[in-house]
Amino acid sequence: MRSSMAPAAMRLAISCLCCGAALSARIDVTPPRGIELAVPGRANATPTLAAAGDLVAVAWSASLPGGVTDLFTAVSRDRGRSFGAPMRVNDVDGDPRVNGEQPPRITIAGDVLTVVWTAKGANGTRLLQSRSTDGGRTFAKASIVPGADAAGNRGWESTAVDRRGRVLAVWLDHRELAQQDGQVAASHHDHSKPASSAPGAKPDGVAMAERSKLFFGSLDGAIAPRAITGGVCYCCKTALAVDADGAIYAAWRHVYPGNIRDIAFTVSRDGGATFGAPVRVSEDRWQLEGCPDDGPAMAIDGAKRVHVVWPTLVHEGGDDAIALFYATSADGASFTPRQRIPTSGMAHHPQIAIARDGTPVVAWDEAANGRRAAAIARRTSSSSAFARELLADDAVYPSIVPADDGIAAAWTSGRSAASVIRFEVRR
Repeated sequence: MRSSMAPAAMRLAISCLCCGAALSARIDVTPPRGIELAVPGRANATPTLAAAGDLVAVAWSASLPGGVTDLFTAVSRDRGRSFGAPMRVNDVDGDPRVNGEQPPRITIAGDVLTVVWTAKGANGTRLLQSRSTDGGRTFAKASIVPGADAAGNRGWESTAVDRRGRVLAVWLDHRELAQQDGQVAASHHDHSKPASSAPGAKPDGVAMAERSKLFFGSLDGAIAPRAITGGVCYCCKTALAVDADGAIYAAWRHVYPGNIRDIAFTVSRDGGATFGAPVRVSEDRWQLEGCPDDGPAMAIDGAKRVHVVWPTLVHEGGDDAIALFYATSADGASFTPRQRIPTSGMAHHPQIAIARDGTPVVAWDEAANGRRAAAIARRTSSSSAFARELLADDAVYPSIVPADDGIAAAWTSGRSAASVIRFEVRR
């Protein structure tokens, strides 16, 4: 196992934003305005969170001015009150290829932290993984996620830990598109170009999507990687969750006839051996000749109810806008009618978590009047309505997980080379 200790010049910039006092002085109180995480001299972005017991871990990307990007983690052993220095995860300089819709994914199982990310391969992109068996103090040399090294692009992955402590993954895989003519395959992602050179030709999104697959497998290879469905939208993030009895749930954006791009869902009740036929979460009928780069998020509560949140197009007052919607399922066979989440401005990149009291909490970023902000909404105890509250100004791509006394959140704050990761426990 290699050491990932960052040199002194790259150690964590971590501060109490409310008063500048050292966090180590009081570990029994969460700073009311949170913690800043950053690798100095780099643009810090794309955070994801994981939490288990006393451990809270943040994984993110940090890019040098020249564009070279590496991955780092910072770990709290006191439930988010303080964090240790950042540890570099990738062992090959600059190999991660990450962005807000496909950030590094981190999981915790006991003392084992696992990070999965997209990297450039010989004939496209591949998924890599690295494990830490000492609670994030060091990380092993990266290895390929089984089944994730082939021609074509893949990524937009999601990971989860099953009841055995095994890390599972789903991802979008476009190896079959790589067999097509390069221009045709490229048009599946470049929404400005038709799939045919014929004047006025429109891309056959459904036919191309059938060659885009949703892959599933375990990181240890015990569950053989395989496609569980085709017809997936090319570059929207996926969602994966596991319940206490071992059922495995997946959600993604699907391409339906007519280039309709709605959210689909499936469940496996036999440990991933088989998955049910895809279920349409909501008939939004978003017709788009391209990919919106904005997928669903999902969480499972203690009663095994499925909670899904997603963005879609709405028409209001003669204008088009992106809105967030929420639906649940008690049996995985059908979903409740969609419920709109109250947002301000154009909303994107939703996340969802179930608080310890069973309350669903949604986070997202939104744009209005030339400004970006991150917000959260909680379902109130007295009704089924959600109440919105501002999380932070000048913020994008929030990630949330349950905390003992609320919801832990991390997001990208600031712009370009000055961006940092902010962490906060919101009660």
